[in-house]
Amino acid sequence: MKAADVMTSPVYVVGPAENVAHARNLMLKHQISRLPVIENGTLVGIITKKDIGYRLRQTEPVWRRRPIDHIPVSVLMTPDPATVGPETGIREVSSLMIGCDISGIPVVENGEVAGIVTKSDLMRSALIGKITTRVEEVMEDVITITRYHSLTHIIDLMQERNDTVVVVNNDGSLAGIITESNLAFFIYVDEKSELPVKDVTMLRKEAHAGRKSFRHVVEMAAIAEDFMSRPVITITPGAPVSEAVALMREKNINSLVVVQDDEIRGIIQRDDIIREVAQ
Repeated sequence: MKAADVMTSPVYVVGPAENVAHARNLMLKHQISRLPVIENGTLVGIITKKDIGYRLRQTEPVWRRRPIDHIPVSVLMTPDPATVGPETGIREVSSLMIGCDISGIPVVENGEVAGIVTKSDLMRSALIGKITTRVEEVMEDVITITRYHSLTHIIDLMQERNDTVVVVNNDGSLAGIITESNLAFFIYVDEKSELPVKDVTMLRKEAHAGRKSFRHVVEMAAIAEDFMSRPVITITPGAPVSEAVALMREKNINSLVVVQDDEIRGIIQRDDIIREVAQ
């Protein structure tokens, strides 16, 4: 099986001088996660929802200076992206994605973008269907946060671990999940084109065994519960990976929280499955 067999074509593209808001809206409208950047018919870069989402840190200078409808794509794009040809094998494409930590590769033929292969395309390939392992054999440890963690903290954590985070309630139960899409497509700009600020209060005891009262904690742009996805789609550790693939495709998601007896055991992500094909 080759790249041409699974690639998406034609491809939605943007120019380097177009603004980030336009690119973001294209991603939302067409439910895609990346756009090749074309200038004078030549591929010069690629912009992804990760590029957009990770720039939402409250301290990121570019967002304090200009809203996204004033920032050109060229500021956030990755220049000179990796490419493959139509005849490149799927195992090689998978290895390139895992090795370079990318989720989509433009397919270039005769100097022009003929299509794009994404991890979602790979999830539909015949090689994925041949995986016979169970979820517990490929799942990873999960990063958990509370409902009240700030947007900036969450982005720092996701960048550091390059991972999805799971939101839990005070009793440890599953509350929600935050992915790159939640960050990139979060409606965060107010009419002044600035990050909104909110007060966060938490219920705390004034003293040990004392009376509980609400205490002001901090002002922040947003907290986890503002943009997490819920309900969370889960799977059991003993389920076959093929069941996880089917669920991800049906729900159009890239990860499943692994739960057994109401206890969070881990997470299985699209990358874990594609890594099996790349080996």
